[in-house]
Amino acid sequence: MSDPHLPFDRSLLRQRRARAAATLYADADFLFEEAAHRMAERLTDVRRDFNRVLELGARRAALANALPRNPDRLYVASDAAFTFAAHHEYGVVADDEALPFAADSFDLVLANLNLHHVNDLPGTLWQIQQVLQPDGFFQAVMFGGETLNELRACLVEAETEITGGAYPRFSPLADLRQIAGLLQRAGFALPVADHERLAVRYAEPMRLLAELRAMGESNLRHDRSRKPLRRDVLFRAMELYQTRFGGSDGRVPASFDLVFMAGWCPDASQPKPLRPGTAGTRLADALGTTEHKTQDVVAPPTQTRQSDGD
Repeated sequence: MSDPHLPFDRSLLRQRRARAAATLYADADFLFEEAAHRMAERLTDVRRDFNRVLELGARRAALANALPRNPDRLYVASDAAFTFAAHHEYGVVADDEALPFAADSFDLVLANLNLHHVNDLPGTLWQIQQVLQPDGFFQAVMFGGETLNELRACLVEAETEITGGAYPRFSPLADLRQIAGLLQRAGFALPVADHERLAVRYAEPMRLLAELRAMGESNLRHDRSRKPLRRDVLFRAMELYQTRFGGSDGRVPASFDLVFMAGWCPDASQPKPLRPGTAGTRLADALGTTEHKTQDVVAPPTQTRQSDGD
């Protein structure tokens, strides 16, 4: 039974995932496929052959299909829905919050847009580190805090305008700084985290809602309203969305914040950072640039990709 004191209703998650597995909506896998290709591209920068791989939240094999073929590789695909797990030769029905795998079982663990509904993300990351072999690698992508900011703003404004208040209708999502800290807490060596912005354009806002439902990505909060969203609130939110964000061609954008994270299971062979003050050359001198204090550094611009939602 799902604990109502936790942020997410994992029992409802399994129901929604099973419904998504039975859905044949044409665009339901678009985001997972796009994120999978970006993960696969990043993995090519890791010059290592991985032969024992675990994927969490494998769905319809978008990530497995994006990776180079390797007939000698053991690829274990875990998912909360049996129908999704059945897409894989070595499919396992499992809960990400209680991984059923022995320690030191895999040299690579992957998760494609699957960890944002975990109640205890630090605990799950620690479990992932435990199932990795020494010097094993972990890579994942999850939705970040700026995801669907256009839809969030319009729904809150419409519901407040019509009813005088707004129910929590979106999942709380971790930001980049939080993810980097959680990787360190979980014991990963050489942790890194960064993000990319993906802008998807839809013919109309209702197409976005239909796609989110088909993906199984609708509201999973325990404190969500059990009442359906009122039609007048929905129509007002869609009107606001179209008016404020619609382009000259009538299409509307939806922003997805993709947070990528990676880290290694500790091993004695890995490089160790120098102690502060022991470096012989300043990094700014090596790069031929000016040194700034931490609080003065400006974040680099995010990457945006335009894609059609039709």
